[in-house]
Amino acid sequence: MQIAFGCDHGGFMLKELILSVVRKNGLDILDFGCMNTERVDYPDYASPVCQAIRSGQAQRGILVCGSGIGMSIAANKFAGIRATLCNDLYTARFSRLHNDSNVLCLGGRIIGPDLAADIVQVWLDSEFEGGRHSGRLQKIRDLETASKAAPGC
Repeated sequence: MQIAFGCDHGGFMLKELILSVVRKNGLDILDFGCMNTERVDYPDYASPVCQAIRSGQAQRGILVCGSGIGMSIAANKFAGIRATLCNDLYTARFSRLHNDSNVLCLGGRIIGPDLAADIVQVWLDSEFEGGRHSGRLQKIRDLETASKAAPGC
């Protein structure tokens, strides 16, 4: 599996830790930056990660900004992206089991390194359950299609 990664300056400090967890799982990484703590804009890093997933270049993505909120908002603007902000193990697990999350968003200024590593591991290990949840995901896809077709949206 290929994992696309992006962060802004607020998420840079967690970057190497998260990448090491992904590498320990034997997964390949597409690193879209940022590469230091200089101020940058999170949408500029959410975009290539989401585009890599939509194109099939990556199967999942991880985005980190200061709170995780900005990355989550930006990523969810892309059709087919189900980005979830996770600050605990429960939401990490259920974002995959029930929502088939394909982008994990984390807050570099919100969670510590040990919890971040655990969240990433749980998210990577959890698989979508399907079943009754599949219909709900279809309804989300239908919403994406309807919003494109609606005039003035």
